[in-house]
Amino acid sequence: MRIGILSDTHNNTENLQRALTIFRHEGVETLIHCGDMTRPETAVHLTGFTLVYVHGNMDANPIAIRRALFALNPSSVAANTFTGELIPGVRVAATHSHIPGKLDSLIRDGYDYVFHGHTHRRRDETIGQTRVINPGALGGAQHEPRSICLLDLKTGQSEFINLVDWA
Repeated sequence: MRIGILSDTHNNTENLQRALTIFRHEGVETLIHCGDMTRPETAVHLTGFTLVYVHGNMDANPIAIRRALFALNPSSVAANTFTGELIPGVRVAATHSHIPGKLDSLIRDGYDYVFHGHTHRRRDETIGQTRVINPGALGGAQHEPRSICLLDLKTGQSEFINLVDWA
């Protein structure tokens, strides 16, 4: 199962649309959004996907974002932190990582994958038995080119895609 990972949209709907076009082209149906959508109006662009969304520090109204996501797809999840299995036997967790100690705690808990945002910097490293992935940012402060990540949960193969490089 291939999933799409994105984060830190910061209402940049142009980059969000570009990312969603890539995910659709790649046949991705499930997205992990690692926070900072910021406004519930941005959620409408996520139609057609099952979404796991974790709230970020810039989300002004997390309850309204959650309602907007559920209206699009009742199978979606929106919470401060997500833990679970997207496919049997593969334990995943997601956090925005703005809550002190939360990211480190999830890594210590031994999930197969921990996804996070907040830093606006790509990351793909293994700590102990846990693979930690940050897809980079679609909006807000720009430290690196805007990017997303594709991940095959069965094989572990990942690919970071710079939005400006994709045609």
